[in-house]
Amino acid sequence: MTVSSRILRRNPKGIKGIEFYDWPDESFEDMDSTLAVQQLIQQSIKRDPSNIDEILKPPEGQDEGTWKYEHLRQFCMDLNKLAVKLQTECLPSACVQMTATEQWIFLCAAHKTPKECPAIDYTRHTLDGASCLLNNTKYFPSRVTMKESSVSKLGSVCRRVYRIFGHAYFHHRSIFDEFENSSHLCKRFTIFVTKYNLMSKEHLIVPILKPESETATATEESEA
Repeated sequence: MTVSSRILRRNPKGIKGIEFYDWPDESFEDMDSTLAVQQLIQQSIKRDPSNIDEILKPPEGQDEGTWKYEHLRQFCMDLNKLAVKLQTECLPSACVQMTATEQWIFLCAAHKTPKECPAIDYTRHTLDGASCLLNNTKYFPSRVTMKESSVSKLGSVCRRVYRIFGHAYFHHRSIFDEFENSSHLCKRFTIFVTKYNLMSKEHLIVPILKPESETATATEESEA
């Protein structure tokens, strides 16, 4: 029995918040669960969320489709934390549409026919929809290997959830900055989708990797 296998990786009752998940790292080789990839990603984020290159570096021999899938699952889970923060000021009466810049209005695909939604409702609907899709065993039956037909669905999820970053950046900048400074989530997401060509560069409207002067200004109304 190895040392790592004797470590109880569980938060006991009554533990302080600052002590959550406070256990030693485990090597990927010692992770014998079907959720090993998720565990490795979360472990890397916990160690240093700013070390994006390390977080996005797959283990040798790792199935690429599964690697992309597990990262997108993690992005959606982490985006829920941003959604909670946005609720304090992103009210339906204030943000009646899901917009990024004044030139971008997004339609919500959660309805029978895509239509406009208040931004906070769009955010909730989009994250709920992404969760339902990524947890659908019809399309994603395995957490170990991934069919190309399943991988092809990841791009549309990326485009939709990215709009949450766009709205937060252009309309709730103080909340975005506070969240981004601690999580580096938008930067990691942008590098991730660029690395794996999951989004076209013209849709990456948050100027997190380039000067603000290069931000797209084209007028466009986009469906889901």
